[in-house]
Amino acid sequence: MDIRFTEVLKVLIFTACTYFLSGCSSNNTLPSATLHPSNAVDINSYKYLIGAGDVLNIFVWRNPEVSGSFVVRPDGMITTSLVEDIPVAGKTPTELARSIEEILATYLRDPVVTVTVNNFVGPFSEQIRVIGEAAQPQAINYTQHMTLLDVMIKVGGLTEFADGDDAVLIRIENGKQTQYEISIDELLKEGDITANVDMFPGDIIIIPEAWF
Repeated sequence: MDIRFTEVLKVLIFTACTYFLSGCSSNNTLPSATLHPSNAVDINSYKYLIGAGDVLNIFVWRNPEVSGSFVVRPDGMITTSLVEDIPVAGKTPTELARSIEEILATYLRDPVVTVTVNNFVGPFSEQIRVIGEAAQPQAINYTQHMTLLDVMIKVGGLTEFADGDDAVLIRIENGKQTQYEISIDELLKEGDITANVDMFPGDIIIIPEAWF
C-alpha cells in the first residue's frame, strides 16, 4: 500500500473518531467540590444503607444471648438465634434496630436494640464504579462528602495511557441518566482543585485511553 495513502487514511480515521466522540460528549458541567460540607444540603441528607457483606453488630439490652455479630447474606438477610431470615439490606441501622425490636417483642418484653455496622460494603446501587484507564478499576463504597480526588486515590490514579481530561461521569438524576465532563488530568497532574467535584452514590466514572 502506498505510504502516502496510508498516512492519509490514518488522518481520516482519527478525524472520524474525534467527531464521533465529540458528538457523544455532554456539555453538562459539575460544580467544584464543596469547601464547606455543611452547605451541601443533598450530601448531608445521605444516610448509610446496609448491604450484602456488611457485618452487623446487634446489641439487645439485657439480652446478651440474642445479641451478636451477623454477616448480611447475598440475599440481603440475616439469621439470629431467635429469628431466621430477617430482611436488612436497604435499611439504615436505625431503621433495622426498630424492625428487630418489633420482631423480638413477640419473644421479649420491651426489647431495646442497637445496630452498628462493620466492614462497610453497602448496596451495589450506591457504590461508585471506576472503569477504563484507572490504575486499579473497581467499585468503591460511597462515603459521605467523598470527592473525585478521594476516588482517584482509591483507584491509584491513572495509567500512563489514560486521557484523564476526556473522562466522563455518569449520574442518575430524577430517574434519568446524565453525563458530565470531568478533568482528571487537571486535578491530578496540574493540581487544579477547581476540577475536584463531589461524588454521589451510584456514580460511574469512565476514563478513556489517549490517542497517541
